[in-house]
Amino acid sequence: MKKILVLAALAVLAISANAEEKKDSVNPNKPVFTVIKENPITSVKDQNRSGTCWDYSTLSFFEAEILKKSGKTYDLSEAYVANRTYMDRAIQVVRLHGDCQFSEGGSAYDPLYCLEHYGIVPQSAEDYPSTNPDDSLFNFNEFFSVMTPYVEAIAKSKESRISQNWKQGLQGILDSYLGKAPEQFTYEGKTYTPKSFAQSLGLDWSDYVSITSYTHHPFWKSFAVEVQDNWRNPLSYNVPMDDMMRIIDNAVANGYTVAWGGDVSEPGFTRTGLAYMVDAKKIEDNKGSDMAHWLGLSTKEKRNLIDSLGVNVPEVVPTQKQRQERFDDWELTDDHGMLIYGVAKDQKGKEYYMVKNSWGDTGDYHGIWYMTKNFIAANTMDFLINKNAIPKDIRKKLGI
Repeated sequence: MKKILVLAALAVLAISANAEEKKDSVNPNKPVFTVIKENPITSVKDQNRSGTCWDYSTLSFFEAEILKKSGKTYDLSEAYVANRTYMDRAIQVVRLHGDCQFSEGGSAYDPLYCLEHYGIVPQSAEDYPSTNPDDSLFNFNEFFSVMTPYVEAIAKSKESRISQNWKQGLQGILDSYLGKAPEQFTYEGKTYTPKSFAQSLGLDWSDYVSITSYTHHPFWKSFAVEVQDNWRNPLSYNVPMDDMMRIIDNAVANGYTVAWGGDVSEPGFTRTGLAYMVDAKKIEDNKGSDMAHWLGLSTKEKRNLIDSLGVNVPEVVPTQKQRQERFDDWELTDDHGMLIYGVAKDQKGKEYYMVKNSWGDTGDYHGIWYMTKNFIAANTMDFLINKNAIPKDIRKKLGI
């Protein structure tokens, strides 16, 4: 009995020591979030190895719009949008004799265009072939290695005249990898075409506008943002940076979400689910080393350092001038699309946007990123929003 008691005591001590060790290993700087405002969204999806963030984020946006308006939850088909969009993009590349880019990327306008002109189908209405026999998720490596040379061969043809048969061949490639779009399908006991299904969602496609903020075009006017994946050349309303941020804040406060497009290549965008507009100079000053040390770190090392600093990460407060300079220098790019749907604050009171990603259940927050307002102000390329979410004074200036 005495031996049993001694063993039990040792076990308790071991457990206590292990718990203490785990407690000590917890990063005391890790943000502890309190939600200020959180709007309803659909579940986190996984784009896997495909450049379709524009597709996932924008359909998530429209799914949230439907939730807000009707309370109904839909899972709309990203593959259907990709199928229609890549055919349209190929046609443009051929018309321009290859003098534009054919790639996986796109903009928030592409799903909007698809919904308005081609309709949409629910995820359950298509039979999706796998682009990788070992993986049911998108893997565009093989897909685009087949499709890109095909499109380029037509676009760069030396013939004086081409037939239109190439479209049938390309459609076969698209259908093989993305699934053939149904002409008619049944959903919840009703029969639809893609166009009639889109109409049944109850959204007005004219309600949606794009917002940006740059000084190389006049404010309160619209222009086509000059990035390669903005290939349909849709117009964005140009507003000062502070008003751009007011629009996002007003949208979230009033129950709307925002289909955000911007730059996540900055080291301040970590893989754990945080994003800060890092002030590298202050980090170096705090660590007692010179600027060359920070610049010498790998991207992974920088992100690990930022994660360790957590709520103590020093941030740059972005300006309109900085935004323009980074855009002109190619530093500010349009490499990712996500969905802003809420606001939270950390234990020090700093506010972050709650942002749904399309990388599956990953990071510390299961596919959700907490991105500071400084990061969003600095790294926004443009975003799609319901015009009714825009403050009235800004709508009046824009004439919408």
